[in-house]
Amino acid sequence: MSCPRRPSIRHGAIAMLLLVCALVAGCAADAPPAEPPRTVLVARPVDDAQRARSAFAGDVRAREESPLAFRIGGNLVRRDVDVGARVAVGDVLAVLDPGDLRLQAQAAQAQAAAAEGELARARADQQRFAALAEDQLVSRSALDGQVAALRTAEGQARAARAQLYVARNQAGYAELRAPRDGVIASREVEAGQVVAAGQTVMTLAVDGAREIAIALPESQLGAFSVGQAVAVELWNAPGRRISGRIRELSPAADPQARTYAARVALAGEGADQVVLGQSARVYLQQATGAGTLSVPLSALQRGDDGAAAVWVADVAAGTVHRVPVTVGTLGESRVVVTSGLSPADWVVSAGGHLLRDGQQVVAVDRDNHPVTATTPPPPSRRARP
Repeated sequence: MSCPRRPSIRHGAIAMLLLVCALVAGCAADAPPAEPPRTVLVARPVDDAQRARSAFAGDVRAREESPLAFRIGGNLVRRDVDVGARVAVGDVLAVLDPGDLRLQAQAAQAQAAAAEGELARARADQQRFAALAEDQLVSRSALDGQVAALRTAEGQARAARAQLYVARNQAGYAELRAPRDGVIASREVEAGQVVAAGQTVMTLAVDGAREIAIALPESQLGAFSVGQAVAVELWNAPGRRISGRIRELSPAADPQARTYAARVALAGEGADQVVLGQSARVYLQQATGAGTLSVPLSALQRGDDGAAAVWVADVAAGTVHRVPVTVGTLGESRVVVTSGLSPADWVVSAGGHLLRDGQQVVAVDRDNHPVTATTPPPPSRRARP
């Protein structure tokens, strides 16, 4: 009686097993695939105390650069020098049309001659009236009138002589002469052009000391001061450094570029061999605190509470974790980290807002080379300002 029931039990067990297998297969199909590791760009913190000097591009200038201009206006009829010409004190550089100036001088000379004649007549009249007054042939008031006329004639003669001197000087101002020995650094006008009094015609680079003109960024101005030591490297002489110092630092920023003009005086060996207009690179040692680290500004992350943090990659485990840090001075491209990091850490320098703690990553350097636990920091990165 029990035999017919055994196939039913066996068939039920098989059906149950098939159902379990179907459920397991469905769950396996619904499971999300494993997330691939994210590639992140990493860099080591830079030790500011050992960082190479910041480099600023500049060019060689004369310490004394004199803009030259005529003291009068007129038509420029001749230009005797070109840019780069060496001139000596007193050399004629340019000439204005002297025609009108000669006529003015002649008119002033004629007025002076007329004033001298009037003075001679007034003096003679005064002497005659004085003689007649002694014999009481003229009144005292008439004599006083002649004395006053003589004083007036003397004043007019002095004024006419002064006008003659001015007119002669004006004729001399038609020639622009070099005030010092030097080199013509620039030329602003050409022959045939009408120039105004005081308008810059040329710029004279006076012989003597040479300097490097550079521009310092506004964000780093506090790190530099007058008298600070620098090193100068000419573009045509790489590797050779000339010592110098910051001689001048502008107190006002350029309204367009928002940079501060600075002049670097050359004092070391080779300073007398630089040529005007040469390009140079000036290396300045910033006054940063010893032992402080800095990271790229893009590596800095802020939490909801405003606290600063960075992502540090564990290249051996292939993961990242968030590290709270204390930051200091913010620069144009880097930020100083005063605590929380060590020079051996690999900091994620970009894309930190897309990461989470413990996420699998593949760390690469700026050249897209994989980073390992034994990879040393590239020297060029360490020297990056």
